[in-house]
Order: sequence, then structure tokens, then C-alpha cells
Amino acid sequence: MMPDLPTSHRVPVGWLRTHASAPLKWRTLKDILPPEAAAPDNYAAVQAEVLESKQLQLVVKKQRKSGLWGDNVLGLAPNKTAGYKDVGTVAQYRRLVELGMPREERVFRLADRFLFRLLSRDDSPDLLAEYKSAAKTNPDLVAWSRERFREGAAVALAQAGLVEDPRVRGAAHRVASQVSHFLRSEYAEKPITRRSNRNVLHADAHPPTTLAVALFAYMPSLQRERAGFVERLTAFLALPAPKKTYVILLNRKVIQPVYQLLGNPLEADRSGMPKDLPFALHWIEVLVRLGMLHTNETAVRILLRLLADVDANGVWAPKSLRSLPKSKSRLADFMFPLELDGKVMDRRQADVTFRLSLIAKLAGWDLEFV
Repeated sequence: MMPDLPTSHRVPVGWLRTHASAPLKWRTLKDILPPEAAAPDNYAAVQAEVLESKQLQLVVKKQRKSGLWGDNVLGLAPNKTAGYKDVGTVAQYRRLVELGMPREERVFRLADRFLFRLLSRDDSPDLLAEYKSAAKTNPDLVAWSRERFREGAAVALAQAGLVEDPRVRGAAHRVASQVSHFLRSEYAEKPITRRSNRNVLHADAHPPTTLAVALFAYMPSLQRERAGFVERLTAFLALPAPKKTYVILLNRKVIQPVYQLLGNPLEADRSGMPKDLPFALHWIEVLVRLGMLHTNETAVRILLRLLADVDANGVWAPKSLRSLPKSKSRLADFMFPLELDGKVMDRRQADVTFRLSLIAKLAGWDLEFV
């Protein structure tokens, strides 16, 4: 039986404004507190702190004139084998959104040009980025990479607030149609096949990705228009994922799955502690935005476990926290941590404290601001 979630949450506004980094202060003002909760000059002062923050400047300085980061689109970390010189464009763009970079800044305008070209089905080889060389003689890799790139571009732009842009909406509905076809197909139950002595994702299987699911989460209008699809998707994502490892085979090119989802991506121990805390927080937020948190028992158990460590003042205060939590998958690095200083206990607590409050706000719980 699914455990009950709380209906109220205490938001430690004073504590966050005292102990958290500038981006977390700004996100608290912008995304959790009621509109006009602070004076206009207060908003301006905190956003000025954000623009000067080390977290934000580290990202901005790495952008190329082309609008790209790391000369790649999907890279989560430097990886010479995969062709990633640094963290890629989609993750860096989304990190700037999470950090609170204003939309009118030049860094977004540069990146938008490239991302919208990805959505436009432009066939230029230059848009293949990290797969440009390998794709010259591999049409399957060309098709696969363009699909993943469009998902990445669409979720980045949607997260930045461009959910009503017709190009983003069109891309989102195309992605939803493809995922819907997969969910209705025989491959939803048996997506993995055996080939050349290895487990391979079936060539006709196009499962959802973390990028695609997040895209749907940021688009309330799509959720309303395709409510049945969202229910089928979240039911699929609550099922146990296959334990056997597999690869994606595109002609002779072998690709390790990174974003693909064949079931529930969350893992937790018996007490409910997640094995990847940053990703768990990200995924719970995605499920809440989809209105489907209640469909995933693991997500509910994790959230309840984290809330059990929240003190009377609303601060996440686990018994032993020696460093900032890190993501093993790196899938949540774009949003966690927004704090760089892990030497001070208060700083280690700030990201999770903020995320739990944001989840409570998105879930519609009664909030008490302290």
C-alpha cells in the first residue's frame, strides 16, 4: 500500500537567505515565495548577486562563439572515448536556467540559435556536433543523434520558459507521439534482444528518455492535451527496470545508454535512502510537475525518507553529512548542487533544503514560511 504524503511543509526562508548561495536565495524568492513577497530592490540585489556568482560565471566563460559548450550537445562530463571534451550544451544551458540567469542575457541568445536549428530539422552536418565524424558513413547514427539532440534542445528551451513557442510545442508533440507508439508496441515489454553475444536495444524500440520525460513535465498544456498518454508513461516508469545491461547498436557503432528509460530509474535502500540523491530529487520534481508522484512508490518512499530528516525549522539535517551529495549518474549535475562550498555544514544542507521546499510548493502543499 502506498504510504501517505504530507500536505504541509515549513519553508525556512530566513535560514536560506542567511546560509544559502545567491542562486538558491534567488530561486527561493522567485519560485517558492508568493509574488511580491520581497521589495523590488531586494529582488534586484539578489539577482545581481546571482550574475556575479562563481557558479554562474564558471558556465558562462566556457561557452563558445557558436553557442555550444564543449563542442557537444549531450555530454554530461568530459569523456574522450565518447568525444566529449567537456559538459555539453544541453546540460550547461539547463544549469544556467537553474542558477537563475535572466533570459535576456547574451549567453542564452547565442545558444538559442543553435538549439532552434536542431528543432527545425536542419540537415547541416555541423549540427551533428560530437557525432559529426562517426556519422559520415552511418545513416542510423545520424537519425538517432538528431532525435536525441531535438529532445535535448526542446527540454532546454521548455525549461527556460518557452513552452508556448510553436517550435518547442511542435517538437514536444513529435517526441510524445514517438514515445506513445513505443508504449503501445510489443517492445515496451521486451525492448532488449540478443545480438552478437550481447544485449542490444531492439532497433525498432524507441523508449522514453530522461530528456523527453522532463520535457513533458515542463509543458502543462501538453499534459492536458495528452492526459491518457501521460498516465501510460508514468505507469511504465513505475515498473521495475530490467536488471541486465545493454547497449545501443547503430550499424557498427556501439553506444552506451545514458538517457534511455526502460522502467523506474529510481533506486533506494530498505530505509528509503536513494542511491543517487541528486537524481532522485530531480526525478521527484519531474513526477510532481507531471502530477504523477503517487504512481511511483519508490519516489514516495524516498521523499518521505528525506522529509524525515527535516528539522523543526524546515532545514534538512541528516545525522551524518560530511560532503555535498553527488550524482553517480551525473544526470542531475545541471541542477545539483547550486552550492559550491561543501566545507561548511549549512552549505551542504542548503540544496536539499531548497529542493524539498520547491517540491512541496509544486505539489500544492500548504506552506509555512519561517
